[in-house]
Amino acid sequence: MIAAGLLLLAVGSVDLVRQMIRSRRWIAFAAAAVALVVVSAGLDAVIAGLLAVAVAAIWTWVVPEHGPARAGLWPVALLALAAAACVVIAPGRVRPGVLGEMWTTYRPADAVSVDVIVLVVGCLVFLLESGNAVVRIALRSEMGGRVVPDETATPTLKGGRLIGPLERILVFVLTLAGAYTLIAAVLAAKGIVRFPEISRDGDGGDRAEYFLIGSLVSWVTSLAAAFLVWWGVHAG
Repeated sequence: MIAAGLLLLAVGSVDLVRQMIRSRRWIAFAAAAVALVVVSAGLDAVIAGLLAVAVAAIWTWVVPEHGPARAGLWPVALLALAAAACVVIAPGRVRPGVLGEMWTTYRPADAVSVDVIVLVVGCLVFLLESGNAVVRIALRSEMGGRVVPDETATPTLKGGRLIGPLERILVFVLTLAGAYTLIAAVLAAKGIVRFPEISRDGDGGDRAEYFLIGSLVSWVTSLAAAFLVWWGVHAG
């Protein structure tokens, strides 16, 4: 479980760095890698931390910041399989390292383990900017050479980069909390807000198709992350 959390944390951190820092990124990448390895060493999972850093480095190459992904949806599928495999192979640990021992000592009696905390944090970080990358890959793979709305100068969809992460985190948290009625309300509200814009779509239907594909992929990503945490908790 700890390996899955570190894996998603590394990939999510890389995409956040690419989004927030424009110059001398290698310094931020190096600092993030060192910090992740140090934390993983404190959790007695240094090998998992090093592997997570390696996977994040590969992710930056196969999933570029601009333009189509070099391998289509394969990197996303392989990352999902790797995270699931980490949960299956190592669901829980008896010795969680120095940081884990500190958490065990000072946490409330009914709190979850440090491995679950790392997995939840990794999922949240991944859903922020890496979730946008997943949606972008799916859109460009499905719509081919057509120009999707977020690649134009139209200002009406610029809030998507902020709305998407907030929506994914909200669905993720509500799913773990079992608030399925609230999830349905959130999804319905998004459809109502976007309906006037979609209704003005032309004969090609590109905007409606963009909305449906992007929304479904975003929701599936959140639900998959929530299922991974649920699986890790029950497997451990």
